[in-house]
Order: sequence, then structure tokens, then C-alpha cells
Amino acid sequence: MKNNRRQFLKYGLAGVGCVFTNLSAIATTSSFIENFSKSDKLWKWSKEGDFYTETPRGIKCLICPNECTLKLNEVSVCHNRINIDNKIYTMAYGNPCAAHVDPVEKKPLYHFLPSSKAFSIATAGCNLACLNCQNWTISQFSPKETQNYDLMPGQVVSKCIEMNCESIAYTYSEPLTFYEYTYDTSKIARENNIKNILVSAGYINEKPLRKLSKVIDAANIDLKSFSEDIYLHLNAGKLEPILNTLKILKEENVWLEITNLVIPSWTDDMDMIKKMCDWLYENNFADTPLHFSRFHPLYKLTQLPATPLATLEKARNTALNSGLKYIYIGNVPGRNSQNTYCPNCKELLIERKGFTILKNSIINGKCPNCNESINGVWE
Repeated sequence: MKNNRRQFLKYGLAGVGCVFTNLSAIATTSSFIENFSKSDKLWKWSKEGDFYTETPRGIKCLICPNECTLKLNEVSVCHNRINIDNKIYTMAYGNPCAAHVDPVEKKPLYHFLPSSKAFSIATAGCNLACLNCQNWTISQFSPKETQNYDLMPGQVVSKCIEMNCESIAYTYSEPLTFYEYTYDTSKIARENNIKNILVSAGYINEKPLRKLSKVIDAANIDLKSFSEDIYLHLNAGKLEPILNTLKILKEENVWLEITNLVIPSWTDDMDMIKKMCDWLYENNFADTPLHFSRFHPLYKLTQLPATPLATLEKARNTALNSGLKYIYIGNVPGRNSQNTYCPNCKELLIERKGFTILKNSIINGKCPNCNESINGVWE
């Protein structure tokens, strides 16, 4: 099973694009163990972490609300931070297990540089443990268990330019767990006029988020539900930090879109969806695109059916009735609910088929029919 998993990771993730086979694969479990068997040696893809503090019980990581307190040689719940000699080191620096070119619409970002390409990278690890995770083969493992590419921050930017991509997306697993790699790559990208995209569950503390926001241009945040109980039992997390993340990203002028996966018997309650949409409206997110995404049976929820289309349409109508302007339905190709319409005159502005743009009539950020401003980053 382990060998099969590695082969799967080497040649690409299902549904997330085509891997670059010309990048050199590196890092096996044995090399990791050899390099970490002595506390005075660190393997090549490690770096001292940001945001940690010493406590009587161990070294506490302050990146996310889990705030793991690690004794010597202990590893965090996100699988890629370790206490070596009473310092926190990331084990995910320059060693992505996935590197792809994706259309930006796949992130999904519908109001950010339509039809552009994003060079997309991920390392193993995640600070949540979602029962429905579609990329669990990397998110629920450590970099020591995946076959990785040797790709330091400057090389990521060079590869992005080589592939004619307008942006770099930190995605697939959870970029907040490879925080230092994301931040350092984003800084270099900015210096080279490359945009940075964060695709994340948003489970992060305020101080590291504000620092990261200075080099991030756009984000899609997965707002998994509007229930603390569901966040605990479905995702092993908490809701309140995600809501804080949304507010901070808006304050920091990061272009934001939100995804909500509608899972039968878990997150398909319309009263809860209405409560979520009302909160978004009341907190000035009416112009923020919201993507309701269809669930397909995966990982630990294979016993559930796919989300009925009628449920997704009901969620979309609920959001529109709450005053939200741009509502999309994802994972359902060929539906009009993937298109962008003017919220004022209802003119079709962007027509999509899957991740392909068939028509884009937005001119200078406005509807050509009624001159309504359409919120987004269009150029």
C-alpha cells in the first residue's frame, strides 16, 4: 500500500492537474529517518520555523489555533513541524510533493485574472483532519512519507515564469502548515511581478496571517460549515478562527473568495446555510464570491451519496436571498450557475464551461450593459 501511495503521488493527484515529470523526485522515508536520527543534524528540507515560544511543557507552535506544544523530537498534528534542540523546525521547505499548472478557475477563483494560469504547489501535511478530504493521501501524511520534488522558493518562481504562469498557488493540502515555504516563495514572486494565491481552510492565528497577507494577492478560504460542533467532529477544528481569517484578509485587501462544501447529513442544513450567508452579508462580504461545492463520496465518508443538485440550488437561492451577489455551484460541470451575471441588470458577463472561459464581456471592471461595478481583479 505504501509503495502504491508513493507512485500515486509521484505522477499526480486525481483531479488536480498534470504533474511536471521533468522535476527531479527526491526524499524517501529512509533518508528522512537517517537525517533526523541525530538531533544535531537536520535534513536538507528543514528550516527553523516562525512563531513559536518556549513553555514549561515544551515548545509551543503559534502558527495555528492547534498551538501544539512539542517535547524534544515530537512532531505537530499537522505532520510537518518538529522540536529539534528546543527549536521548532518545519520539515516542509523546498520539498513539494505536487507541482502542477492549473487554470485559476480551478482554485476556485472566478473573479481573479480569468483564464490565467497558476503554478500550483503543495507539501504534505494539514492542521485539520477532515473526514471528507479529497487530497488525504498528502494532507494526512508527513513530508517523510511522500515522494517529493527538490524545489526551493527561487526555483518555484523560475518554474512559474518558465511555464508562463501569472501566479503561484499554494494549495491541495494546507499551505499554512508549510508557512515558511509559502511566505518566502511569495516574497520572491512579488519581486518578480508574480501574483500569489492562498487556497486554504484558513485555520491560522492572527499574527502570522497578517504577516502572510502582505505578500498574498488572492485567497480562496474553505468555510466548511457554520457550526462549532460540526467543525469539531467533521474537521477537528473550530469555526471562530476561520471567521477571523475572513475578516483579516478583507482588512488586508487580499482578494477573497469563499468555498462551502455541501455534504449530505453534515453541512446541508438550510437553516445553518442561511445563518452563514446572513453573517457574510452583515460582515460586508456581499460582494465576495461564494462557491457552493458538490460533495462526492471520498476518504472516510464513502457511505454518503453525492450532494443532490436540488440541495445545491436551494443553497444558492438561500445565499441570493440573503443579499450575496455572486453565488456559484462547483463540481457540477455544464450548469449556468458557474457563470457570472451582473447583480444589477442580470446580463451574462462571464460564460464558463468547466474551467474554460467562453465569454468575458467585463470592461474595466464594469458591466457593459448598465455600467455596474463588478467586484474582482480583472487585469
